[in-house]
Amino acid sequence: MVARLAQGAADMRRVMTFRRAAFPRVAGEEEDAQDALSAHVMVEGEGGLLAYFRVMLFGWGAGLELGYVARFYDVGPLAGYARPVAEMGRFCVAPGGVHPDVLRLAWGAMTRLVDEGQAGLIVGCSSFRGADWTRHRAGLALLAEEFVGPAEHLPGRKAAEMVDYPALVGPVTDRRASLAGLPPLLRTYLGMGGWVSDHAVVDRELDTLHVFTCVEVDRVPPARAASLRAVAG
Repeated sequence: MVARLAQGAADMRRVMTFRRAAFPRVAGEEEDAQDALSAHVMVEGEGGLLAYFRVMLFGWGAGLELGYVARFYDVGPLAGYARPVAEMGRFCVAPGGVHPDVLRLAWGAMTRLVDEGQAGLIVGCSSFRGADWTRHRAGLALLAEEFVGPAEHLPGRKAAEMVDYPALVGPVTDRRASLAGLPPLLRTYLGMGGWVSDHAVVDRELDTLHVFTCVEVDRVPPARAASLRAVAG
């Protein structure tokens, strides 16, 4: 099993086929303007392509206006951030569940790209399957109580359809169940000390509900950082 960057047209055809299966759309194409700005990471094994994600690296916070998250969030509050920012997106895995080694290699590759680019932030959109927020009430309640980011850096509201979860979902009644209700990728971000926006965006085209997610690289717990860098080599 290996993680590597996509190289050439043949790799990109495989990547797009993989992404279309993972993100079926009501209408429109999976390809977008951000693809040309991205490094495309493939995790491969004997079964073929096992996981994929893309990374855009911006020289400082204002560059986020060119990223995918800026379609749904006003990223102006991060424009003054003076270090490089890595935007991670389109993370998807092959059907049948996630093998721990696949995630380990994927995050090792991400760590390498972040370190090489000297990024201070990792941002992205973490998606809940299903656009109906009431299906995700327990997970959103946990985000509202424990993981909303600092006010000065929170992205503003921009999307046509949003969910103000701190105002709607109510208190956490079972933390374990709430944690289980979060998407696996979001749990990984939060385990690295990440935070989320104070609202979710409804994406009817993909039938998802997503939240802006940010990890401040310098605040990743030391043991977790050391483990990631050991995999990154």
